[in-house]
Amino acid sequence: MTATNRIWKLVALTSVAISLVVTGPAGAEISVHKHEPGASPSKLKLNDGKKWATDDPLRKGMENIRAAMAASLPAIHANKLSTAKYSELAQKVSGEVGGIVANCKLDSQADAQLHLILADLLSGAEAMEGKTKKTKRQTGAVKVLGALDKYDAYFDHPDRKPIKH
Repeated sequence: MTATNRIWKLVALTSVAISLVVTGPAGAEISVHKHEPGASPSKLKLNDGKKWATDDPLRKGMENIRAAMAASLPAIHANKLSTAKYSELAQKVSGEVGGIVANCKLDSQADAQLHLILADLLSGAEAMEGKTKKTKRQTGAVKVLGALDKYDAYFDHPDRKPIKH
């Protein structure tokens, strides 16, 4: 995949995330990865009762997000994570989401489900970075943790240990 394709994928995912934040899932009509407009689901679901398949880039990116969040969790819980550290954490989450999108090789149905989680990760990262008015940075961290919980519940990631929070 060329760098140009990766950039366009990231732009498209960011557009989806912004659309979801601004209009809600029902109003999102931007699609990513050759999906049909409006084909993105608005609610997570299992794949006929089973978790969705994952690939190495997805697992690696989600593990990196998990590790960063787990390392910051004590300070987040104690309400002692600095503004600068929240921004660093947000940039880490956003960067890993970009890597996931750039290297995505999931089938279209799994990919559509993943985008719901990625939108939550990006929304949480924006709040942690202080870009969301009237939303505490800590609330953004909670949103990211919730997205990780959803990933654990809906995607098959062997040997993954959910964050206890």
